Amino acid sequence: MKKFGTAIILAGGKSSRMGFDKQLLKINERSLMDRMIQKLNREFEEIIIVTNKPELYIGLSHKITKDILKDMGALGGIHAGLSHSSSSLAFVAACDMPNINMEYVRYLKDRLNDNNFLGCVTEFGDWIEPFCSFYSVELIKNIEKYLESGRRSVHGLIKDVDVDHIEERDARKFSPNWDMFLNLNTKEDLSKFLLNAGGWSS
Repeated sequence: MKKFGTAIILAGGKSSRMGFDKQLLKINERSLMDRMIQKLNREFEEIIIVTNKPELYIGLSHKITKDILKDMGALGGIHAGLSHSSSSLAFVAACDMPNINMEYVRYLKDRLNDNNFLGCVTEFGDWIEPFCSFYSVELIKNIEKYLESGRRSVHGLIKDVDVDHIEERDARKFSPNWDMFLNLNTKEDLSKFLLNAGGWSS
């Protein structure tokens, strides 16, 4: 099994705070999802989209899947993506992240190349960033047991498994303003982003 070759995009959220389905986000008349796929294709051989609306992706050559464990939030999406991954470690992002930093992605891969960790996440104060992270397929059973216990927090799961942690100060060398972790969760987030999106391109 290839170590790095798979990127998972989570697109199955309810988008309740945005008011419309974030899978359909367009910026400068261009689909954010299309842009993400194009960007990740440069680094990964396999793209897996986890979505509650697979009909939106008819005709794409990428793997499309729904949650296996229903209504379990982001962790359920990660579980579904890992369950279909042909690589031992998969990169995970959300469909509303416009600023994925591919240099940082390669940095995470380099870190993981030198050890046997079950993933790699970035610290943010006392918290962790669940996306723009790598997770191992070996975590599938851990995720299932964790969700069966009634817990759903990615942060909680990470505390119990052996993953590499990137210190915030090291990550800020790649993204001083932390925009590589930006999620467009609300209309206000989108409006602020659009104010500065004039140079937004692939």
